Amino acid sequence: MEIQYVVINFLILVAILVLVGRKTVKRIFGGRYERINSELDRAEEIEKMPMPVLEEPSAEAVTVENSEDVAKAESLVAEKISAIEAFGEREKSEIHRNMIEDARKELYSVMKEHVTELFSYEKYINKLKELDRQVIDEILRRITLTPGDMAYLKHHDVLYVTLTSAYPLPEDIVKEVDRVTTEMLSHVGGKTSLWVLEEPALIGGLRLRIGDTVYDGTVAEELYQFGKSLNHEPIMHDDTVGHLIQEFTQRAEEFKPQIYQYQLGRVMTVSDGICWMDGLADIMYGEVVEFECGESGMVLDIQQNRIGCIIFGDFERIESGSRVRRVGKIASVPVGESLLGRVVDATGNPIDAMGYLPYKETRPIEFKAPGILDRAPVNEPLHTGIKAIDALVPIGKGQRELIIGDRQSGKTAIAIDTIINQKGKDTICIYVAIGQKDTLVAEIKEKLEVHGAMEYTTIVAAPASASAALQYIAPFSGAAMAEYFMYEGKDVLIVYDDLSKHAVAYRELSLLLHRPSGREAYPGDIFYLHSRLLERAAHLSDEFGGGSITALPIIETLAGDISAYIPTNVISITDGQIFLDAELFNEGQRPAINVGLSVSRVGGAAQTPSMKKVSSSLRTRLAQYRELAEFMQFGSDIDEDTKKTLASGKLLTEALRQPRYSPIEDNLQTILIFAVSEGFADKISPDDMEKFERDLYEFFRKEKPELALKVKNAKKFDYELKNSLEEALSEFAERL
Repeated sequence: MEIQYVVINFLILVAILVLVGRKTVKRIFGGRYERINSELDRAEEIEKMPMPVLEEPSAEAVTVENSEDVAKAESLVAEKISAIEAFGEREKSEIHRNMIEDARKELYSVMKEHVTELFSYEKYINKLKELDRQVIDEILRRITLTPGDMAYLKHHDVLYVTLTSAYPLPEDIVKEVDRVTTEMLSHVGGKTSLWVLEEPALIGGLRLRIGDTVYDGTVAEELYQFGKSLNHEPIMHDDTVGHLIQEFTQRAEEFKPQIYQYQLGRVMTVSDGICWMDGLADIMYGEVVEFECGESGMVLDIQQNRIGCIIFGDFERIESGSRVRRVGKIASVPVGESLLGRVVDATGNPIDAMGYLPYKETRPIEFKAPGILDRAPVNEPLHTGIKAIDALVPIGKGQRELIIGDRQSGKTAIAIDTIINQKGKDTICIYVAIGQKDTLVAEIKEKLEVHGAMEYTTIVAAPASASAALQYIAPFSGAAMAEYFMYEGKDVLIVYDDLSKHAVAYRELSLLLHRPSGREAYPGDIFYLHSRLLERAAHLSDEFGGGSITALPIIETLAGDISAYIPTNVISITDGQIFLDAELFNEGQRPAINVGLSVSRVGGAAQTPSMKKVSSSLRTRLAQYRELAEFMQFGSDIDEDTKKTLASGKLLTEALRQPRYSPIEDNLQTILIFAVSEGFADKISPDDMEKFERDLYEFFRKEKPELALKVKNAKKFDYELKNSLEEALSEFAERL
């Protein structure tokens, strides 16, 4: 009943917004329409008088009237925003998005009605007709043959030219267009076929199409451009509604045509998120296209007679035979400081109920990776706060370290703990969720907020409910957001969770695009897909700002099969891997890192001198312990040395256990590993290791802070530092 009550209230809320909002906005123009109609009625009563000039209301009258109605509209919007505050985070996000979308559609609809009615008066029609000569002269100065037109002429000899207007055109304009286009094609041995059409929906102005290229100077195109600009306006903010209405009204009344150049194609077929198009002969791989229904897509396949496109939105809204427009830009996403603390989708649109995203810059989602000479060595540690990783498989800034393991073995936990540990370290974090559950993404956001990590983190979500196209571009979008900060000289950590689902999404798209399948039905370029993504992680040289991107891609294995196709591909691309063993995880070892299969190719270069010295023999001792522990399952008669080795290994294993959301400072990790390795915890039972660790940290924080700081900043783990640590640990051991 409670859910039904919420749904009913929401439907009533939306209905009120649509009905009252339309009336409120229309009321802004009501006074103007009444004045115009009264002037026309009076003019008809006066005989033998020339066409009257419509008298506009005074600026003061319009301002007063508009300000009152705009204030009402803004107060109404404020009420709707406050009304959704009672909903939960997920419901609020959905309602907020719907309200903003409804507001944009309503505002655009009112504007279109206003402009259509405004230009229906003869005064404005005559004004537009006077501008036709200026418009066509500007168009004819711009026209040129594109490479696509030249290719078409080689096969067809005739290029179709279409001149379209909202009303009949003078004969001299038509003849001028025919003459100029004929002369242009005569230089290349081609002919033109001129078609002159009338289309009242253009409202006013002229549109000339040559082949695929359109030169548009119509009022309808101005409206289209206005509708696009609404996507970058915070409609729900104070004063925005009134400002947009007044600004556009002034633009409409002082109409000065601009010439917009674009290319048009035609939708051949559409299904399963894939669209095949013809035309658009000059389009490039990765370019964005827009469909008549408002959806957008990206070119992913170019063939001789057709173009394959993936669709970002609802493909069911796209109809075969409809027009598709070339936007003229590569797929891009917003970047910058404004994204920190936000949750966005793969196209950069906010989905976190926190309102408008005021970004200033965008970056293409596909970008060339830094060259070898642009990079610097990876020699600065990026501490995860996880003992087992910082000691055994250290990660450096600019490194690509793979996290791999079976489902539910703690892969995401390692990535989230690493993000939490970057607090106060001046490192920006990007978490890309690919094919994850919505509830998991919401839970991760909540945990990051609790630990104060969202203020320097951006979540890019392409959940399981998103289309394969959005899951495909999500990691590239995250990389573009990270690159902005890297080229600003900052350090960035980006997590791809996970690339297994990314590979599946790309396989789905490739098969729908009829690309030949290879091993395990993946396309042949699946390796290139991940390599061009992960190669964008780098440590830039000082000449380029010294920024870095550290990548933590995640791969899911099946039954621990690390030799499968996608895992081996990504392993060969990255600089090491952290392998999580499902058996260790089930035994309670958290994190369940398999020491034998985990490696960092950066190694000690990404460790502090103290940690490097203390952990140098740790891997060997743990491997020896695991081997002996497995062997002892088959026998019980062991000597004293073996017992000591097993006991020491057991203590080390227990010391490396770590709960979630509890990162540890690097110097305290060093002290703990040194204490256990040097025998200062030999009298401790493995079950008491957690208390020993907690008391040890407390002892050094309160009583030995200078020594702890010295361990952190030491450039060399020398005899003096070692002796100081042994004395402090002896003092601590006496209290046990």
